[in-house]
Amino acid sequence: MKRWFRGLLICSLIVAWLIPAEGLAAAAVEDFKKDTSVGVRAAESLSQVTGIAISPLLGVGAMGAYKYYRTKPEDRGRLSWYAQPWFWTVALTIVGVCLLKDSLGPAIPTSLKKPFDVLELFENKASAIIATGAIIPIAAEVFEQLKPNLSSQLDLAGLHFAAVGLHSLGDVIMIPLALVIYAVVWLVSHTINVLVLVSPFTTVDTVLKSFRTTVLASVVGTQFLDERLGAAWALIIFLLCLLLAPWAFRTVVFGTVFAWDILTFRRMRFSPSPSGNWMFTAQKIGQAPHRAFGILSRKTDGNLVFSWRPWLILPARMEILPPGQYVIGRGLIHSEILRVEGEHAPDIFNLPPRCNQHEDALAALYQFTEVRPIGLRAAWAWLKELFLARPALA
Repeated sequence: MKRWFRGLLICSLIVAWLIPAEGLAAAAVEDFKKDTSVGVRAAESLSQVTGIAISPLLGVGAMGAYKYYRTKPEDRGRLSWYAQPWFWTVALTIVGVCLLKDSLGPAIPTSLKKPFDVLELFENKASAIIATGAIIPIAAEVFEQLKPNLSSQLDLAGLHFAAVGLHSLGDVIMIPLALVIYAVVWLVSHTINVLVLVSPFTTVDTVLKSFRTTVLASVVGTQFLDERLGAAWALIIFLLCLLLAPWAFRTVVFGTVFAWDILTFRRMRFSPSPSGNWMFTAQKIGQAPHRAFGILSRKTDGNLVFSWRPWLILPARMEILPPGQYVIGRGLIHSEILRVEGEHAPDIFNLPPRCNQHEDALAALYQFTEVRPIGLRAAWAWLKELFLARPALA
């Protein structure tokens, strides 16, 4: 009881120090109620952060150009870097080139379009890093208009505390929150670039990118109609992305590894390791979900063990594969590990492109019985046998 009373007394003294006069507190609250721009700026910032996360380069470039033309000529020199012409002109030019490539997608063969999709995948990652620098000033602008009114009245420096005003406290809250929203929404949006990369059909690519453009237009449109409506819609998008974040993270890792192996010709420098090799699950194995990234190894007791880490950084987990007949399927872009089950052979693991042309060595390391063609390789082998095989003599 004494400790509880002592804590209550300390809290009361702190509150008394923070608000030494009733008139000061009443004036601060009244100014806060009159300044409705804080809520408007918060709603606008939520919509802006969500829109930039969906398409970083387009979002930052368009917003920079908008702020540049809305600012008086004599004040343009004080604008942030993303609102300067040297940045948003280059950004919008790159976006225009990407849109031109997508508009010509159905007319371009898949073999010629995929290298550009790989480059766009890494461009989207680089744009996301660059756009992160624009999120901080956007979030900080929420409490910017409070500084002339409340910072001088609620500044704790005059009360023998550190100089921490309400705007500084708001920055501490708003900036991390904006970064979290930006990271989650971008992660889900970036999976579209990954799905475009792995999809063999240009029509599917067009549908996926059109869907992303539609969502971005809905964020801009709702914010233009009403700030509160735009903030509510942006919040709904964030919550949906939060639910999809684990799946999106695994998909982004999958696409990044595949794109990097293809772009750098990793297979020419790769050699299978006897201790284990990195690969992705093609289906759920124990607690390991689909597209979990881990190491498959053959233990001394003969068991195949898959080691993986959730989110790549959490404690490692191990899954023992059930016994059976496993084979390697040699594909054109990437190979797979299959488990033969009668007439069916479902894929268990997806090997990254670095393993291409190393299927025989991997089969020997894991003691697999066979290396068979799959996908386009299997179709080519069937056609070759059909048209080139010699008829048997009677």
